[in-house]
Amino acid sequence: MADPGHSLRGSIGVAGIVFLVVAAAAPLTTVGGALPVMLAGSNGAGVPLAYALVAVVLLLFSVGYAAMSHFVVDAGAFYAYVSHGLGARLGLGAGGLALLAYTAIQAAVYGLAAVTLRGIVVQFGGPELPWWLLAALLVAVVALLGYRSIDVGAKVLGTLLVVEIAVVTALVAGILVTGGPEGWSATSFAPSTFLSGAPGIAVMFAVASFVGFEATAIYAEEAREPRRTVPIATYVAVLFIGAFYTVASWAVVVAFGPSRVEAAAQADPTGLVFAAAATYVGPWFADVLPVLLLTSLFAALLAFHNAVARYLFSLGRRGALPTVLSRTHPRHGSPHVGSLVQTVSAVLVLALFAVAGGDPVTTLFPWMSGLATVAVLVLMLLTAVAVLVFFARTRADTRTWNTRVAPTLGLLGIAGILSLVLVNFTTLIGGSAGLAGVLLALVVVVLVGGVVLGGARRTAVAPEPARDDPALH
Repeated sequence: MADPGHSLRGSIGVAGIVFLVVAAAAPLTTVGGALPVMLAGSNGAGVPLAYALVAVVLLLFSVGYAAMSHFVVDAGAFYAYVSHGLGARLGLGAGGLALLAYTAIQAAVYGLAAVTLRGIVVQFGGPELPWWLLAALLVAVVALLGYRSIDVGAKVLGTLLVVEIAVVTALVAGILVTGGPEGWSATSFAPSTFLSGAPGIAVMFAVASFVGFEATAIYAEEAREPRRTVPIATYVAVLFIGAFYTVASWAVVVAFGPSRVEAAAQADPTGLVFAAAATYVGPWFADVLPVLLLTSLFAALLAFHNAVARYLFSLGRRGALPTVLSRTHPRHGSPHVGSLVQTVSAVLVLALFAVAGGDPVTTLFPWMSGLATVAVLVLMLLTAVAVLVFFARTRADTRTWNTRVAPTLGLLGIAGILSLVLVNFTTLIGGSAGLAGVLLALVVVVLVGGVVLGGARRTAVAPEPARDDPALH
């Protein structure tokens, strides 16, 4: 029987996990922030198809990922999957990459959220406070919620996410009911439109918008009927995020017209969606969007905080990190020690940028989000290979589509996307080739460092036997 002091507790269902995962994707932030940049600098009106294609690749990846969730129920997610499929050494390398990715993306979002909050304070007549002070305030609130039961966090994220989705839905409905200057053109989904300009950059930004979707397995130990809940939540999350981004981006294209949207985005990337909101819903709607954007960012912060805390918990429980990290709160059943460590790490990263005088929008956000995107793609690549190896070795599940065909197609798709990201990485981070080299080297160092540490501590970090599900036999 599991030690209650080292076991997570919770009762979240499919809806709760989907809320946690979709919140990490921050739909309103993607539509209001990333989408205009994509429209301005990639393939223009072809962006919606980029979202759809990425969703298909991630759905193929999810087939094997979901199949393996029947046998591995662990808060370590990628770390646990890679450990079971490829061994403890690579597993620990994957765990290190996961910590790097989620810590980096959370730091990126903290910077953007702090600037958004500052703008709101000034809008309502308050002082222009330093971004790092507002970031510290956000860290404190996230820390408080992250320390408690996952059920509390899921309720908060669920409420924020419903509002966020309702806002974007209202904007999409306003555009599609009215129709744009060129009508309801479907040219965005034509191959010729997608292939125009720089489709590789569109795909690169699209996959960055999905970061966090794979976190369904992280909450397995806190879910009701995890072997049923996790696969369903994974499929629902990917399908929802993919459809949501595809339709929302197409609506924005319709709002300005396929032949004009790229120029409009280049002229005013930060105000593009606000302008559409003012035109198709009303000026008041554009005025409240910054507040709703802040709630979107906050939801993502809490989701990433929860993910890192659970990775730390899993690594501590396996002995790869200090075992104190595997302690859970006696009343909340949460990984409270991991939560506290994650809070400290977030403060350190933000303090480093603040002391160095880095800008939260032009340096912190692009650098850290770019780093996270590469790390997550490498993690997914390792996981896809681990799924194939695990089922080929154990024959625990003999369904050809679920354990061979779909995972192989997903692996090839992820490899292709990773190649595009690496080729365009300097563009993704908005920096120099030298900086791009440093950030990519960091990914390699963390992965290799984990493998080396795994070799030195092989006994401590060896994965437990996979948990079998008799229903599959």
